[in-house]
Amino acid sequence: MNTINILKLFTLAAIWGGSFIFMRIVAPAIGAIMTTNMRLLIASFILFAYYALRSIYVDWKSSWKQYVVVGLVNSAIPFTLYAFAIQHIPASYAVVLNTTTPLFAALLAWIWLDEGMTWKKMAGLVIAVFGVAFVVRVGGAGFDDYFYVAVAACLGATICYALAGVYVKKYATHVKPLSMAASSQLIAAILMVPLSVFQPLPQSIGTDIIVNLLGLAILSSAVAYILFYQLVAEIGPTRTMTVAYLMPVFGMIWAAIFLGETITSSMIFGTALVLVGVALVIQTKKPQ
Repeated sequence: MNTINILKLFTLAAIWGGSFIFMRIVAPAIGAIMTTNMRLLIASFILFAYYALRSIYVDWKSSWKQYVVVGLVNSAIPFTLYAFAIQHIPASYAVVLNTTTPLFAALLAWIWLDEGMTWKKMAGLVIAVFGVAFVVRVGGAGFDDYFYVAVAACLGATICYALAGVYVKKYATHVKPLSMAASSQLIAAILMVPLSVFQPLPQSIGTDIIVNLLGLAILSSAVAYILFYQLVAEIGPTRTMTVAYLMPVFGMIWAAIFLGETITSSMIFGTALVLVGVALVIQTKKPQ
């Protein structure tokens, strides 16, 4: 990787790590469903504007079914689960739990795609589970009654991400990634509009809420997707997925700086176990 790609990777990790901070501020004010819907609407508008400037073609006719599935499983459902969870657990916990996505992806690929399950991968899964359990056990005390429900919601979101990845690999390899990024988010936003109607909004929304919502939509969704697919094209998907190692670091730093959350040695230890497990699971053999 050259210097520019390394900077892009760190920028992506910083942006995605920051998404949990944005949600922690926005979701309690306008609710989980509205947070997700506005995030998707704004992000898809920005992406399509960018595509129009770059003359990027989106194939609706042959790929709309894939857009619907990925929009629901990779955006609408997990974004809403995180927006709910972040109201009941610290942002730093949510970003740690997010790193379990590759673990669920490995399990689903083993079941659905007949990909091999080696002893090294199994060891990685066990280590990561212990890491998650350690973080959750340490954090369970001192928070509200929805703490463990919120943890389950975060894990549900990571399962959704893993499902989407396996689905794309099995049924949507013909769809251009950039087309998938924008179209799936737009369809997800449209499908969520009816749900948003039933969620009451506060009488007034402060400037800080608006700024953080724009940050969530523009940075953590639109800009992040563009950066992600640039990196996939330039350095390959395996190297790009190392962003998972950097996200908890940035998430914890942002949570400490902007939210005043306390980062304990126990959390760092649990996170380290998760990352070691992820490393074992996603490690690929070098070509002979």
